Amino acid sequence: MRRSIVIPALVVLGLAGAGAAWKFGSAQAARPEPKDKVSANLAHQPTPQPVTVVAARAHDIVETVLATGTLVARNEVLIGPEIEGLRIVELLAEEGDKVEKGAVLVRLQRDALDAQLAQSDAALTRADAAIGQATNQIAQSEANAAWTKVDVERARSLLGRGASTQAAVDQKNAAALTGQAQLRGARDALDLARADKASLEAQRRELQVRIARTEVRSPSAGVISRRSAKLGAVAAAAGDPLFRIVENGTIELEAEVPEARMGVVKAGQKAVVTLANGTRVDAHVRLAASEVDRNTRLGRVRLTLVSPEGAATGSFARGLIEIRQARALTVPISALSYDNGVAQVLIAVDGVVRLKPVQLGLVDGGRAEVLSGLTEGEEVVARAGSFLRPGDLVAPVRQQTGAL
Repeated sequence: MRRSIVIPALVVLGLAGAGAAWKFGSAQAARPEPKDKVSANLAHQPTPQPVTVVAARAHDIVETVLATGTLVARNEVLIGPEIEGLRIVELLAEEGDKVEKGAVLVRLQRDALDAQLAQSDAALTRADAAIGQATNQIAQSEANAAWTKVDVERARSLLGRGASTQAAVDQKNAAALTGQAQLRGARDALDLARADKASLEAQRRELQVRIARTEVRSPSAGVISRRSAKLGAVAAAAGDPLFRIVENGTIELEAEVPEARMGVVKAGQKAVVTLANGTRVDAHVRLAASEVDRNTRLGRVRLTLVSPEGAATGSFARGLIEIRQARALTVPISALSYDNGVAQVLIAVDGVVRLKPVQLGLVDGGRAEVLSGLTEGEEVVARAGSFLRPGDLVAPVRQQTGAL
């Protein structure tokens, strides 16, 4: 009986203790925290980090193809002597000189040819005399032939009257035939004299051509790129040419382009060629070869320089070929980062960093075309490598796109 009374009493005492403990805890929770504890909690909250952002804006962007190679003459003219065995006695041009078509570059020794020309003139004089002599001989033969013809007719007339004999007539006929033969011989001698003169005149013309060739002339206008001619040397067709000339001064960049980009390069496209000294020269595509080298997988293009001043053949240069222009949404290249080949940018939304993948198009002048993933006006972190992570708090500092 006592045990049954004790157990309910213990239960009542336990419930009373629990109620008292709950009241004490509630009183403690309702009590305000000390000021130093609130300051400590605020100190642990992250501070927004200042970061430069720039808005995605539309810009003019140009697609280009890079081509590297060597400057060459579009057409190189090789000039050598047209007559051999003569010594160079005068040099009239140097490397770098601009020359016109027909300009004399070198003079060769012509003393022997001048002597041969004098002999030819003397032979022509003799030929003229021979022609004159043959002409006179013809005149004499014609007169003699006419006389013998009359003499034959007289003899026949006398024979008919019985005043002459047949023997006398035969003699006259023989004399007439001889006169005709002499006339034909005189005419043949005249033809021979004239043929000799024609041959001598042809020889003289050949001498004049050889003498003219002692002056080595430029066959076209251009710029002398190399001179191998030396004063006193004997000119010979074998070996190096006396001069090399860049025809009309036209210089081209003979360059190579990867096969993947050859399909977009067309003749007539504008280009800019940068020389080895940094000078930029306007150019255009003259030739885009239809064949790709099977070993290097590169295609050949020719860019003609508009103004080749300062360009030296044989030197290295690179060209940017303008494929197309477009007005497109762009961001600075510095704002891009890549993850497994996928381009992405960091954007600031309500002071919080967010990661956003984008699809890129053209790249030109430090800016990249955004095909999808951004809208105009969205603010992106100007420099992707700024140790920011998605979710970080930032204080955006806006900067104009032109300042990047």
